[in-house]
Amino acid sequence: MLRSMLTAISSLNLNQNYMDVIANNLSNANTTGFKASRFSFQDQFTQLLSVGTAPSTTQGGTNPTQIGLGVRLGNISPLFSQGSLQSTGRNSDLAIVGDGFLMYANNGKTFYSRDGMLTMDSDGFLVHGSSGMKIQGWQATTSGMVTSLATNVPPAAIRLPLDTTLARQTANTTMIGNLNSTTAINGTYTATLGVYDSLGVYHNLAVTFTKDSDNTWNWSVSGDGATRVTPAADRLTFTTSGQYVTGPGQVSLPGANGAATQTINIDFTKLTQLASTSSVNMGDQDGLAAGGLSSFQISNGDGKIYGLYSNGMQQLIGQVAVARFINPMGLIHNGENMWLAGINSGEPNVGEANTNGRGTIAASTLEGSNVDMAQEFTNMILAQRGFQASSRIITTSDEMLQELVNLKR
Repeated sequence: MLRSMLTAISSLNLNQNYMDVIANNLSNANTTGFKASRFSFQDQFTQLLSVGTAPSTTQGGTNPTQIGLGVRLGNISPLFSQGSLQSTGRNSDLAIVGDGFLMYANNGKTFYSRDGMLTMDSDGFLVHGSSGMKIQGWQATTSGMVTSLATNVPPAAIRLPLDTTLARQTANTTMIGNLNSTTAINGTYTATLGVYDSLGVYHNLAVTFTKDSDNTWNWSVSGDGATRVTPAADRLTFTTSGQYVTGPGQVSLPGANGAATQTINIDFTKLTQLASTSSVNMGDQDGLAAGGLSSFQISNGDGKIYGLYSNGMQQLIGQVAVARFINPMGLIHNGENMWLAGINSGEPNVGEANTNGRGTIAASTLEGSNVDMAQEFTNMILAQRGFQASSRIITTSDEMLQELVNLKR
């Protein structure tokens, strides 16, 4: 009877631990990126009363006789099933769809998390919103519109270029309108062409059209040292119905005050030659004045971070790193929605999202807890009933001992 009481005590302790795990799961039902834990029981060692016998030619065998000595903890392991995705509308919120973890660093340690609630600190670093740990990734290696990622080097903190400005020089322009077909031979018409240099300085150029013959016009450019690149013999030609046929346009603008020399293509295909007042002007151009960084956004899928500038430009700043483990259940929970690599988790496989089994990045989204409340309340009932049954065993064993003591009376 003392054995039954000790067995029941082991069950009481374990069902209390079971309830502790359930309580922790339910208390984190609304925690971003939380992974519920699963509790498993394992029978305790048994006392062997008889080893049994083997069958013989005259008698059958007998089975061993054993008495179990209670229950013990089998394992408490996290479940890394996908949590529900919750749209937030914040550019800096991230979720991983599939396997993998975001990486954070603090005091030389690397932490792993499914919580992508990011914010920017006063130094421009992207950090975990509640702990301030810096998210890890790769900074873009070059400036300008065309950049590449140094993904062959270890990830580091990502910093936004807060005080930077960008400009884009004009490469292509379009001129629209009409050249009056009744203009006399050698008659001229001058239109204005506005372009930006590589430093964002605006230049007004004058494009002069001179009528050579009934259906051909020559053109020239002047202002700020601009010169025509295409041969002067190349004319703009029109059909007898006044529609454009041929005539290339290319201008060279020399650099000034540190700006680069640039070549500008002019599209004349939208010009006409009709018996109407000349009205040629610039339709559009692809240059932009200087603008400062105003915000940033993170792209879906690959987790690339783009800086958005006040002039409408965007520039690649970096990319978020994603780590994948062979055995994520071997990670050590560190609190604050963070995990540390464990001796049985394996080394992290770090790289870009959506490659080599790593999940994709969902921007403006957070991953909710994967706690199944219906399952947890069911588990709570099981833990309660297990605890009650163990308590009843102790009560019954006590009554049996009391009867034994009363035999002397």
